[in-house]
Amino acid sequence: MKINKDLKLDFEDTLLVPHRTQTASRKNIKLERTFQFYHSERQWIGIPIMAANMDTTGTLAMSDTLSEHHIITCLHKHYGADKILDLEHCPFSSYTWYSLGIKDIEFDNLCEIVDKTHIVPNICIDVANGYTEDFVNFCAKVRKRFSTRPIIMAGNVCTPEMVQELILHGGVDIVKIGIGPGSACTTRLKTGVGYPQLSAIIECSHAAHGLKSKEKKMGLICADGGCRNVADICKAFAANTDFVMIGGMLAGTEECEGHWEEGTLVNWHKSKPPQITNQTVKKTLRFYGMSSQIAQEKHGQGLKDYRSSEGRTIQVPYKGPANDVVKDILGGIRSCCAYIGAISVKDMAKCAEFIRVNRTHFDQSL
Repeated sequence: MKINKDLKLDFEDTLLVPHRTQTASRKNIKLERTFQFYHSERQWIGIPIMAANMDTTGTLAMSDTLSEHHIITCLHKHYGADKILDLEHCPFSSYTWYSLGIKDIEFDNLCEIVDKTHIVPNICIDVANGYTEDFVNFCAKVRKRFSTRPIIMAGNVCTPEMVQELILHGGVDIVKIGIGPGSACTTRLKTGVGYPQLSAIIECSHAAHGLKSKEKKMGLICADGGCRNVADICKAFAANTDFVMIGGMLAGTEECEGHWEEGTLVNWHKSKPPQITNQTVKKTLRFYGMSSQIAQEKHGQGLKDYRSSEGRTIQVPYKGPANDVVKDILGGIRSCCAYIGAISVKDMAKCAEFIRVNRTHFDQSL
């Protein structure tokens, strides 16, 4: 047994300190970044935010909306080769990435899509536990099959040594960071395993950025999970992540797929008493972790007797178009940059000063 006595921090344990700035206007803040990659020969330019490859948020409709902002959507891995190939136009682009797990059938589906479309998409390899030798070997197999053409992101892990393992031996360009911080994840409650997300980002980014290829291109990370509000996204960038992946914040938007609870529209303003119409509207979306019992029953053969559910189910209120959520996120990032003296997302980590706090918010319901 080993006990690490170093204090580890989560988003809610900190605040960012404001600093004097010469930035005159929030609209002058540069949100887009340009990345080169440790293995891939591609260059990527855009706003480094990703929609999670959950079956509710990683949708084609979400991709259509977020692409307009130059934001990535990692399609969920349950579309299947047939559905992708039946589309009128191949959906993959700089802002629409393909997702898969480590099953042989998933690898075969990816190969079939590439062979028939002659397009090599950027790839997200996603498992709950990225610490297995099989996972590293699978990532290396994907890299070998497609050489340096795609950008490959893989995870999840939360410690520096595994970040380096995946980049050096798995052929991964971006390592996804986060074990248990997701709003619909119960891994920490069921297993006691995890790592506070802010500290994980700081330590893993240092490990990834310290690796340099022969062309002096460095490894990158994506903070996945734990962002429950715009402030958390700002803190993740300030902690030196390269990308941020969000799921719960986009859940409940118009572009989501899944089970919606609907209700009748009540006209409160044009009639007294309020008039109940025949028009049905979306009220809540059933949002769940991809290791939950619901997800396993929907996409697999149900909950096996040797494992437990590591995800919860949440009813998320309807939020309207994803475009509204994105505008709120981008506005918050711009404002954060203006407060801390950064002129771009790239500069946030250089300008950031964190302080530890006991409470970051007060009860605004009063």
